[in-house]
Amino acid sequence: MTFDDAIELYLTHLKVERGLSPNTLENYGRDLFKLRDYCMKSEKIDSVENVREGNIVEFVMSLAKNHLSVRTQARNLVAIRNLFKYLLKERLLEKDPSALVTPPKIGRRLPETLTLNEVEALLNTPDKSTTLGLRDGAMIETLYATGLRVSELVSLRTHDVDLQLGALKAFGKGKKQRFIPIGRAACEILEQYLKLSRPTILKDRVSDGLFVTGRGKTMTRQGFWKILKKYTLKAGINKNISPHKLRHSFATHLLERGADLRAVQEMLGHADVSTTEIYTHITQARLRQMYSSHHPRA
Repeated sequence: MTFDDAIELYLTHLKVERGLSPNTLENYGRDLFKLRDYCMKSEKIDSVENVREGNIVEFVMSLAKNHLSVRTQARNLVAIRNLFKYLLKERLLEKDPSALVTPPKIGRRLPETLTLNEVEALLNTPDKSTTLGLRDGAMIETLYATGLRVSELVSLRTHDVDLQLGALKAFGKGKKQRFIPIGRAACEILEQYLKLSRPTILKDRVSDGLFVTGRGKTMTRQGFWKILKKYTLKAGINKNISPHKLRHSFATHLLERGADLRAVQEMLGHADVSTTEIYTHITQARLRQMYSSHHPRA
């Protein structure tokens, strides 16, 4: 089987059977085609049956030589391993050449978060007396109130939000559904947006998307990113803010105030609690910093 056929078959499996997002599929494809190109160029290998363990080891080493991060090297190897596991399971290969390849060790990197004051400044920046300012404020408030991924935020439909109940329905990775509570402040601004701003933006057009643009289309990830960047600059926050940093801030601020780790895991949509535990390291680091700064004998 050629590399191209094997990769396309695997990506179709991820799309149809596992329901992975287009962005995730694109990332997998990019990493796998990178291995194909390397094997073709170095040893004229164009079929997966001819790939050997040494080819994969040399490929990962080539990533290091090109100064790609350890995290990127590990991600590439994960994609490669998953491809060969799938081909082995489907009996399209007799042996997995990636099985014994050791991934590079990754140091655990703590995600950057916003302080409470920075969050307040960001939330207060949009001019909510204007149509678009009210929409933008509702989006940012909802993101911080729920810890949604940006793809989940822009995918929300009007029927996914229940303001009476104070909760919304989100569809995460693998199209897994979860219910997340919405705080009072987010409920209030969402209600104003739905009554005053959204009808004005849509005019006589019809859309079931919750957050819409001036063209009557559903807001995109890129569109919201630009909006968030604009308000970050206006708020005077000297950090490279992304929608994901608001998600990190949501989790960290909850845990700092005693929230249950399992509950935060459920709200974030993490399959494994170990992914959520990274935020406990942030809160511990902040406690140590505060102790060192304020204790007289620290």
